[in-house]
Amino acid sequence: MKESDFKAARKNHVLSVDVEDYFQVEAFAGLVDRDSWDKWPSRVVVNTQRVLDLFDEHNAKGTFFIVGWVAERFPHLVRDIQSRGHELACHSYWHRTVYSLSPEEFRLDTQRAKQVIEDAAGVAVYGYRAPSWSITNSCLWALDILAEEGFTYDSSIYPIHHDLYGVPGAQRLPYTHTCGNGMKLREYPPATLRMMGTNFPAAGGGYLRIFPSALTELAFRKFENEYQERVVVYLHPWEVDPEQPRIQGSLKSRFRHYTNLGRMHAKVNAVLSRHKFERFSDVMAAEAKTNALPQDASKAADHAEEVFAHAQAAVPGRGNQ
Repeated sequence: MKESDFKAARKNHVLSVDVEDYFQVEAFAGLVDRDSWDKWPSRVVVNTQRVLDLFDEHNAKGTFFIVGWVAERFPHLVRDIQSRGHELACHSYWHRTVYSLSPEEFRLDTQRAKQVIEDAAGVAVYGYRAPSWSITNSCLWALDILAEEGFTYDSSIYPIHHDLYGVPGAQRLPYTHTCGNGMKLREYPPATLRMMGTNFPAAGGGYLRIFPSALTELAFRKFENEYQERVVVYLHPWEVDPEQPRIQGSLKSRFRHYTNLGRMHAKVNAVLSRHKFERFSDVMAAEAKTNALPQDASKAADHAEEVFAHAQAAVPGRGNQ
């Protein structure tokens, strides 16, 4: 096969954004009470629009996992994301770690978030990502609830060791999870590299922002050439905002949150220049065509695409932008 043919045969990668404000992150949860969120100067709209504009420059489409609190207060932002051709998905309502909630608390939080996002844009939501990747071995019951609430895919299981999250030993590539209730949910883990017997995170968030770009590109080469799989890339709007107000958290939290904020825009721009991206809904539709999904998820993927296409056609001047 010619090199040009190989490049043409490569799969698009997956682009995702966790839409949350700088003061809502888990790193500062002990310092910023959720009851005070309305008192903080919000920067999520302008920062998300920066990300949207950058994606537009590269004609890159992605999935935006939106915090319900943000969607309820800024429904115009949700509509702007959707009108530019991106997929809407759920990132909880209160951005609380799943393992800190009871099953009933998690269900109510998820229902509320899903509803406000759908109400804002008039499209169905099928994807979920837990705040801080916080579906761990102690709360896998959350996947059962997601399936019961109509979600068809999840991107919350990070197969790494970490002090705040992670499911070490979990599968590193996309798979179908059979829930305890017998339902099925497609799982899309964020990208990791297997080195020295350990999984190393790559190509997302702080790992994209702090680690050398050579490591990011190594992940893309591994996924493209060895695994023939998509890299799941993720970022947060506050990561392209070096002027955001500083919160005096612990040294570790400040390092994780503030390091290289001024370089993130350029790093994302470089990744978008080198690779092609699509939404999780596009991946679901492609997998459904190749029978890679269970029947119920396949039908939901088809329905999601129909709803999404209808909504896009209804927005003047956008269409397939």
